[in-house]
Parts: sequence; structure tokens; C-alpha cells
Amino acid sequence: MGKVISIANQKGGVGKTTTAINLSAGLAVLEYKTLIIDADPQANATSGVGFDNKAVQSSIYECILNEVDPHEIILETQTPNLYIIPAHIDLVGAEIELINIPAREKKMKDVIDKIRHEYDFIIIDCSPSLGLITVNALTASDSVIVPVQCEYFALEGLGKLLNTIKIVQSRLNPELEIEGILLTMYDKRLRLSNQVVEDVRTHFQDIVFDTIISRNTTLGEAPSFGESVIMYDAESKGAQSYLELAREVIRKNTERAITSTEKEAE
Repeated sequence: MGKVISIANQKGGVGKTTTAINLSAGLAVLEYKTLIIDADPQANATSGVGFDNKAVQSSIYECILNEVDPHEIILETQTPNLYIIPAHIDLVGAEIELINIPAREKKMKDVIDKIRHEYDFIIIDCSPSLGLITVNALTASDSVIVPVQCEYFALEGLGKLLNTIKIVQSRLNPELEIEGILLTMYDKRLRLSNQVVEDVRTHFQDIVFDTIISRNTTLGEAPSFGESVIMYDAESKGAQSYLELAREVIRKNTERAITSTEKEAE
């Protein structure tokens, strides 16, 4: 049974799509079969792994609204073990179209339940909003990673997101956990970046990932070539950081699985 992780933050420009693409690529390179679900109408994750989002014929939209079998939508990327359900601009209208549909918050879960047993990890790239599609993603997920940029106003809006997560936990998905808060766009030369790291670690302690994603030019260059940073330049600092994040995610989930097995044995 695959682990489903949403990458969510309603603030734009914090590194959600960069994290979705490169964490997924890192897991794939480490030989875990991984699926990206692009749940952002901008479809940047789709283009970021090498597909022309304007040429996409069928997307997650058709799966959610028209109940198309996700197996018909999944595309194989150039990275071994990495697959994607693409997005399309039509997803913008899904929020309105879902309003009158029964159990509208669980439509993405219905899609994922058909395929989750086929993957080790399923990573959902959420849009920069707390709308119905993001709620769908959280309802379908086992956990959520929250990217937080090491810049001014870093914690702005984080409370609203955490409140949304609590609402989803209480009403729709009691199993949802916070996988971790990921610090991104870090520049060790800047006092502000170091202050943000200190503040986030003080406030959130154990749920902050040890891995920090530094500013790195290759992270910005790779999407223009339709590649993850790991495929674009495996020796770059950005690639190494996301490989370390992938290892940390694997390590955390292995520890949880061991703990769960021990509790069942008792």
C-alpha cells in the first residue's frame, strides 16, 4: 500500500512544485516506485518532468470529474520508477463543478484508492490555495509536507494552513499527519535566513525536517529542461539536498512502520 503525501502551502513561491518534483525523483532514484499527482491548474509539475501541459489530452481533472480510470491518464517520465498524473488548466473550473457533487471532498481519494497499491509513494503537488482541490488532496493523503521559505513573512499564513489540516483531520481524514515542515530557499550568508530557521525550529521542533533546501541555481534551471534537478545535475547542491530529503522521508516512514508493528505485537 503506497504512502500518499501532499505538498501544501497556500502561499505561492515557497517551493511546493520544486519539492514535489525533486522529492519524487529522489525517491524514484532510490528505487521506490513513485507517482506525482499534479493537482495545480498551473501544471508546473507536469512541464517540470518533461511534458507539454498544453498538449495534455487527459488529466487529473477527468479522473475527478468524469471518473476516468487513472490508469488511462498516468504517464511514464524519463526518470526510472517515476510516473505522473498530469494537470491541465481545466482544473481551475473543478472547484465550481464539485460544489453540488455528493462527498465532493473525497473525489481525489476515490481516484487514488484505485492505484495506491501499485506505488511505494504518491506525491500530490497542491495549488497555492486552501480551496476544494487542496482539501481533496489532504483528504486523500496519509500526511502532508509544508514547505516554508527562509524569508520575511515565512510564518505568515502557516497558522491558517495548520488550522485547515486540523479541520480535515477532525471531519474528513483522522489519519492525516504532518510529515514535516521543510525549510526552503535558505541562504546561510543572510542573517534573516538563519533567524527564520531558528524561529521555525523553536516553534515546531520535531516536525521540522533536518534537511534544509538551500538556494541553488540548478533548482531554477532544471524545470526549463523538463527534468528534475537530480537528472539535470546529480552533483549539484540542490540534487544532493533533495536526495537527503528523500532518505529522511524513507527513514521516518521505516521507523513508523517498525513502531506500528511493535505496538501490534504487544
